[in-house]
This record gives sequence, C-alpha cells and structure tokens, in this order.
Amino acid sequence: MSTESKVGAFVLGCFAILAFTVVYLMHAQFGSDTVPFRTYLRYAGGLEPGAQVLFGGIKVGEVKAVRPWRPDPTRIEIQFEVKQGTPLNEKSIAKLGFVSIMNSAALSITTGSNDARRLPPNSTVTSQEAASLDEIAGKMAAVADSADALIKQAQGELEGITHDARGVLANLNAITGEQNQQHVQIILKRIDGLLATEGPKIDRLSDQLLAVTKHADGAIQNVDGTVTEMREPIRKDLAELQQTLQEAHGLMENMQAIVRANNGKIDDTVENLRVATDNLDQLTDSLKQRPWSLIRIQPPKNRKVP
Repeated sequence: MSTESKVGAFVLGCFAILAFTVVYLMHAQFGSDTVPFRTYLRYAGGLEPGAQVLFGGIKVGEVKAVRPWRPDPTRIEIQFEVKQGTPLNEKSIAKLGFVSIMNSAALSITTGSNDARRLPPNSTVTSQEAASLDEIAGKMAAVADSADALIKQAQGELEGITHDARGVLANLNAITGEQNQQHVQIILKRIDGLLATEGPKIDRLSDQLLAVTKHADGAIQNVDGTVTEMREPIRKDLAELQQTLQEAHGLMENMQAIVRANNGKIDDTVENLRVATDNLDQLTDSLKQRPWSLIRIQPPKNRKVP
C-alpha cells in the first residue's frame, strides 16, 4: 500500500471517529435528556427542522418538525425539544427570532416569570406573531408614501416661511434705514444731554437718600437700645406685680376663711343689731309721745277745767 493510500485511510478513519463523536454528543445532549413541546405560529419565516431553540438567548434545544396544523391549516405547528430542566412556564412566549443577521431563523422563547407554573412535557407554549418581511416592506412603502406627502407639505410651508422671512427682512431694512438711524442718533444725543444736566441732581438725591438711610439706622439702633434698657425694669415690675397679686389672692382666701368660720357669730351680731335698732325705734317713738319722761318719772296731772 502506498503512502498516499495510508494517509487517505487515516484521514477517513479520523473523520469517521469525529462524525461518530458528534452524533453521539448530539444524541446525548438532545436525545434521552430532552423533553418535547409545541407551539403554533401563522408565519414561520424560514424556520426548519434542526433550527435552534433559544431560551432567553441561550441554546436549549432544536426544532423537530415544522408543518401546517391539520385542525387549522392557517396555523403552523412547530414541534421542538429542549433540555430537561429548562424552566418553561406559563408566562413564557415563543416567537420567531434570529441568532444574528447572517444566521437562519430560530425559535426564541422568553424566560417568563419565576412565580408562574412550570409547563409539563408535551405542553403548548404561548406564541407571539412576528412581522413578516412582506408586512415590513408594506409598512416601509406606506412610510415612504407618507414621507413624500410630508416633504411636499414641508416644501409648501417652507415657501410661506421664506416669504414671511423676506417681509421681516424688508421691515428690518426699513427700520434700520438712514432716516431712522439719524432719528435714533438724535434721541441718543438728547439722552446724553439729559444725563449730563441731571447727573449732579441725581448724585445729590443719592447722597441725601444715603444720609436719610444712615439717620434711620441710627434711630432704629437708639430705639433698640431703649427697648433693651427698659426690658429689665419692666420685667422686674411685672414680677413684683405678680407677687403682689399672689399675696392679695392669699389675703382674700384668708378673709374668706375667717368669714366662713365666724358666719354664725355674724348672724348673731346682725340679729342683736336688729333688736337694738327696734328698741331704739321704740325709744324714739316714746320720746316723741312723752318727751317729759326724760325729766319726770310720772306724767303731769291733767289740768282742771276752770
């Protein structure tokens, strides 16, 4: 056997071993350790058996079959298998995706929610339709048509704006003409003359205003000092007044206590005074009727009739 034959046989053997290893690894990865699922789309977009299945962007399996669904041929049934333990849940969404622009289509599944219930094998994963190339082209054509109309409208508006801008520029030219410039110069000269004439008066008014401000500051400081000086005597007088009021309050309480203690004696005294007043009234009446009783004990004898 020649050397070329030996080399060729060696290469073929190595290629066979490599192919067997790849097939074995793929079978080990997607064979007994995979679980089947399915989903349904109306647009498969070139998805074929053997395409990658991505869960959150990570390859977890491959597509096994892509065919029209018999109960509803308008929908495409996609059967796929993923690694056992892949956390597909009720919130996971299957849609048509691409690994990159240069690669073929893939089935992309979102991670869903950690709180959602996990899907058992042979379950149907909720799907979301992706826009087809025809739809995208139609939308781009509609946008292009709208852009043409918008450009034409903008051109019309720009012409109007240009006309208005020309009018504004013409007005500005008229305002900044030679006659108006001379008028503005005359006004500025008058203002300069007014400032030169009234400048000393303004300075005097400013000095007087400053002097008044200083005087007001001094007056405020004097008032503040007076209030500060009077504050302590007023506080002292208020403290003495408060103490006097407290003593008067205590004296009133003592007098009330004395009155309550001698309430019965006062009633007796008042009664004695009333009795004495009555006796005095009787004595007064007796003296009015018999004034001689103060001199004689017995009344005088009645005069005889002559």
